[in-house]
Amino acid sequence: MPQPVQPVMSWAERLSLAAYGLLMRGLQPLLRRKLQRRGQQEPGYLHQVPQRFGLYDTAALAPGCVWVHAVSLGETRAAGLLIDALRARLPGMRLLLTHSTATGWAQGQSLLQPGDVQAWLPWDTPEATRRFLQHHQPRCGILMETEVWPSLVQTCQQQAVPLYLVNARLNDKSLRSAKRWAWLSGPAYRGLTGVLAQSDADAQGLSALGARVDAVLGNLKFDVKPQPQAQAGAQQWRAQWTRQGQSRPVIMLASTREGEEALWLNALASNAWRAQAFADAGVLWLLVPRHPQRFDEVHQLVQGRGWSIFRRSALPAEGQAWPIEASAVQVWLGDSLGEMPQYFHAADMALLGGSFMPLGGQNLIEAAAFGCPIVMGPHTFNFAEASAQAEAAGAAQRVADMDGALDQALAWLNDRAALARAQQAGLDMVAQGRGAAERYAQALVMALNAV
Repeated sequence: MPQPVQPVMSWAERLSLAAYGLLMRGLQPLLRRKLQRRGQQEPGYLHQVPQRFGLYDTAALAPGCVWVHAVSLGETRAAGLLIDALRARLPGMRLLLTHSTATGWAQGQSLLQPGDVQAWLPWDTPEATRRFLQHHQPRCGILMETEVWPSLVQTCQQQAVPLYLVNARLNDKSLRSAKRWAWLSGPAYRGLTGVLAQSDADAQGLSALGARVDAVLGNLKFDVKPQPQAQAGAQQWRAQWTRQGQSRPVIMLASTREGEEALWLNALASNAWRAQAFADAGVLWLLVPRHPQRFDEVHQLVQGRGWSIFRRSALPAEGQAWPIEASAVQVWLGDSLGEMPQYFHAADMALLGGSFMPLGGQNLIEAAAFGCPIVMGPHTFNFAEASAQAEAAGAAQRVADMDGALDQALAWLNDRAALARAQQAGLDMVAQGRGAAERYAQALVMALNAV
């Protein structure tokens, strides 16, 4: 097995890392308070809080597990694809799966098999990361996409734990930030045992920071699996979303962030003709906020603007009659976790959250895989490669602002042939991009088995 890189550090880098460690220690009380506040809205944040500080009262796996860190929901979904491919190549593999968010933890539970362990990645202090590694004793660490932490990398070097960054991506904003903090970021990126990047642009940026990029293997998220159960559930919803016996068009606002719901409501209110066109078409707006702690806030906002709204969480159990308002409302609030595939299957098209404010957008590959064309705003720097691919393929349309998004949505409503072409373009794009999970698994297994 390749040994962790031991980068030569300048005195300035050593001093920066020591100062960083002191700062992270000092911020621990603030982290505790933040967890308490978040836990009031998302109880998952109150689960096993001592683990956040490298303190454990549960048994660890026997030494030699494969440790995968997936910070949140999107990374955990991608990790699931890689984990399946690794299990096929490493029979009997024992998994240590770590996260940083409650949504990541909830999604990760579905990836566990008997004998696996799930834990929080601790706060990035030398002491907490050392206790974490000593408790779990992993064979190697696999960080998904972007999660490079200075103390974690240094402690892995000290404990001789090979650490890989996989499905790695690095946008221009993050690259500029890392270069500004080069005394801190340089040793972290140089200290990674290896990097497997999504694209040539990602590889170039990571190399510029000193990382050893071993290969460019594509985006794991193109290997998203078919979801027949989600498709069947979406068809059941669509059968209920009718007006005068006709199926209603469904426009989704996918993974919206704070402020974007107001942009959408304001854009509808500012153009009476356009708003009436959507109303005449019987459009159902499917609104799915990115963060669960905002569900109540978004519900109040929409209701306060005079729109009728129904919450997904209020839907009766399967087999029971739907309340009339579940079918007749103007807005459906997707206040559930783990149902994005069903939401995408249910929608005719989606407006991409995070792209109408300078927040970097969201992953749109899942939407394309489930036949849901995307309208995206100008801000997609977190997913630049996938966004450019989708736009070039015709699976997504880029617009300047929310007004442009509503105009494009209306254009697709009025040209069903163009909408169908966009839907098919997304399916074709994802089909062409498949195979990354096998490539990543093969590369990792070869590295881990190297003498």
